[in-house]
Amino acid sequence: MGFMEDRFKDFILPGSEEEKLLHQIDFSRLPVHIAIIMDGNGRWAEKRNLPRIEGHKAGSKAVREAVEACARLGIKYLTLYAFSKENWRRPASEVAMLWELLYDYLRKEDKELIKNKIRLKVIGDREGVPPKVRGELERVEELTRDFDSMVVLLALNYGGRTEIVEAVKKIIKESKLKPEEIDEAVFSRYLYTAGIPDPDLLIRTSGEMRVSNFLLWQIAYAEIWITPDFWPDFTRRHLLQALVDYQKRQRRFGAIPQSSL
Repeated sequence: MGFMEDRFKDFILPGSEEEKLLHQIDFSRLPVHIAIIMDGNGRWAEKRNLPRIEGHKAGSKAVREAVEACARLGIKYLTLYAFSKENWRRPASEVAMLWELLYDYLRKEDKELIKNKIRLKVIGDREGVPPKVRGELERVEELTRDFDSMVVLLALNYGGRTEIVEAVKKIIKESKLKPEEIDEAVFSRYLYTAGIPDPDLLIRTSGEMRVSNFLLWQIAYAEIWITPDFWPDFTRRHLLQALVDYQKRQRRFGAIPQSSL
């Protein structure tokens, strides 16, 4: 009880649904790495007759809650799909506002990351990120590079297929390996996520049943949990629900369970 009181004081209300969910979680079997496809900001705003950018602003609040919840739970890695290669197809004004929101978020949240010893790491095509935003990302990455309580990976200007193609190019350009020396472990070292364990749990909001070119190599054996709620409505309750469901599953990685042998 002491552990819960310390970690979740003023975060989980006594007698709430969240507290009931929390009591169902086995803290010895938490996923090491959670990845989230944060979907539905625009539709959330449209349902409320608001400009789409208001959905993205509301979504940034959900990011704060997800990061804090994962930190309190003891999740070591959290990857957030923040801006995909495909997002460039949106109206230029919306894209510009998205980058501005990220810039503002980094300026405001850097102190919280430092206070809680959370490391920020960016994955994706950095060269395509606007220079002002890229500079801010690099500043916060440098400030937090030695922290190890938790790593937040922001997937920016990211595409899973592009990542795999870039990995192949790096192997051809930089490696003197023979084809027979290249296996899955070697290949993984050339991905953006080199040195990061693959996600155990993939969460998607908005009810869409697809992975949208996200971490295509890394999620090969991830458990998938989908909520119909849009990202701005994602709360600590959703995260706890996902964890309870995750712990009910038997992860087989293609093998037959021992009980079936």
